[in-house]
Amino acid sequence: MRELDFASRKASAELPEAVVVEAFARTMALAEATAGATQPNPPVACAALDEQGAMLACEAHQRAGAAHAEAAALEAGRRQGVFSRIHTLVVTLEPCNHHDRTPPCTEAILASPARAVWIGARDPNPKVCGGAAARLMAEGLKVRFLDQAPHPVAAELARRARRLIAPFAAWSRTGRPWVTLKQAFTAQGSMIPPSGRKTFTSPEALVLAHRLRRRADAIITGSGCVLADDPAFTVRHVSDHPGKRRILAILDRRGRTPPAYVEAAQARGFDVRIRDDLKALLDELGEAGVLEALVEAGPTLSQAMLAGGLWDEQVVIRQGPPGAPAAVEVRARRAAD
Repeated sequence: MRELDFASRKASAELPEAVVVEAFARTMALAEATAGATQPNPPVACAALDEQGAMLACEAHQRAGAAHAEAAALEAGRRQGVFSRIHTLVVTLEPCNHHDRTPPCTEAILASPARAVWIGARDPNPKVCGGAAARLMAEGLKVRFLDQAPHPVAAELARRARRLIAPFAAWSRTGRPWVTLKQAFTAQGSMIPPSGRKTFTSPEALVLAHRLRRRADAIITGSGCVLADDPAFTVRHVSDHPGKRRILAILDRRGRTPPAYVEAAQARGFDVRIRDDLKALLDELGEAGVLEALVEAGPTLSQAMLAGGLWDEQVVIRQGPPGAPAAVEVRARRAAD
């Protein structure tokens, strides 16, 4: 049963774009915090606003099988006794319009008092892209996409929304994970830490590096890095997703990885896989449902991946002089869908 008829929805006034953009900023931050927790689903968050623009609820999809963000936000409105006040939904990704582990989000939206829906990014699946928006509009809701808003901040928020789902889009399109290649350089341009040290990056850069780990479903490294640094590859400088278990993929063509290192990594919770073919490894990770793989390796493997085009995003951390902050450069091989 629909809460509102077609005419009632169409007659409703829209919220100012500035209010919607502010809601998107908060919603995007919440969704970004769940990146890496929702595999094989994309991270999504949704906010419910009243007709004055006050935020009534803001919820994120927490894990596969749990409520989708839209349903979670609507349910939060019910729990808080403000469900009837819901006017506009702000969601980072186009709502689903099909049955899967959970019912279609379009059904939950149509059963709510919502009169308008703002969408951060379109569904990356070309077979269903725009289907949810069309369904909602056919029922009288006003539907707008963030990249169509002229507000000066809207374009950057829309870019973040697309980047948020880029791993899911890449995996859906190619069967392989989105590959983020992280490289850290000293002020002199070297990737090798000084003797006796495992890292040379600043505390701020370490936080960034561990955020990259947190959102990854797999870590890719080489046997040379393992032998040189005995890296833990755990998430330490930021809080990790509870219960998250990652794949640690080690490219090793000469059988050099010590069994003791493998045992220690398994004790840290990793699913360790030692392989000798990089392209086959990426296919295997895709089959395992890995959406984003983070490459933390030495110069040889990193350059091989760059030269072979086996990457999607490069994050370069350049350590400045003593006391100066690190410079961070992010480069995408192609625009996020």
